[in-house]
Order: sequence, then structure tokens, then C-alpha cells
Amino acid sequence: ITALNVFWSFLKVGSILYGSGYVLFAYLDAELVMSGWLTRPELIDAIAVGQFTPGPVLSTATFIGYQLAGWEGAIAASVGIFLPSFLFVWILNPLIPKMRKSKTLGFFLDSVNVAAVAVMVAVLFVMGQDTLTDWRALVIALLGVFFTFGPKKLNAMWIVAGGALLGYLLKLV
Repeated sequence: ITALNVFWSFLKVGSILYGSGYVLFAYLDAELVMSGWLTRPELIDAIAVGQFTPGPVLSTATFIGYQLAGWEGAIAASVGIFLPSFLFVWILNPLIPKMRKSKTLGFFLDSVNVAAVAVMVAVLFVMGQDTLTDWRALVIALLGVFFTFGPKKLNAMWIVAGGALLGYLLKLV
């Protein structure tokens, strides 16, 4: 796999990516796992690393790019994933306020948000099938949901760190 291959793959993903690192999973799964460049567990690990660090999309892209093609791949993935966003912002920024005033285009923008949520739900099921493999993982997942949506919401970084620590401790049992 060359850095140019990595760049083109991440450029494609970056041109349709809408949302967070969680949405990124679905696109990278289709682009990298289905092509045989990564296994799904490797992708899940990369997404986890990305969620644990600032800038999850950049961290995930850089991490995967490095895995695939070393430092050149890391740079290629990082540039590829963000280049479309920079171009879209540059071109669309003056148009968005006008688009919001149009009922049809406003509905289109709202629909994009709904579609992104649907992709995140689909990612939840795919990742769940591959990661909830025993009772320990289920306990960590349920606690993660509680601390994400419960009365005292925690930052995702603390949930991931706590899950890692709890996973280590439960493995000793």
C-alpha cells in the first residue's frame, strides 16, 4: 500500500464524511476493511485511539495512515481526510446563510443531520457485534452508556479511559 493509495482513500472518505469519529467508522470500514487493508478489530482499535486523544478524526486518520504506509501514509491520510473539508468550507461558507433561508435547502441540511445520526446508530450495531464478546465487555458498555447519558454526564475521554482501566481490572478476575 503506497502513501498515494492512502491519500486517495482518505480523500474519498473526507469528501463524504459528515459528523464525528463515530461516523468515520462506517466509511473507513467500507473503504479499508472491505478492501482488506485492515481487519475490523484493527479499525476498532484505531477508532478507540482516536476517541482517547484530542481531534479524533485527525488522530484516527493519522494512526491508520501510519499503520498502512509509515510516516508518509500518516501525512497522506491526514491531508486526504481534511482537504475536502477545507475546500467545502471555502466554497460553501458564503452560501450557507442563503441556503438556510430556503425551505427546501434548509430541509436538505436538516436531512443530512438525520442521515448522520442513522449512520452512527448503524456503526453502534456493527461495533457492538465485534466488541461485545463476553460479560466483561457488556458491563463496560453498560457503564459507558450510563455515564454518557446518566444524571452526571462524563466527557468521552474519561469514559474511554475508565473503560480501559475497568477492562484491565476485570481481565484479572
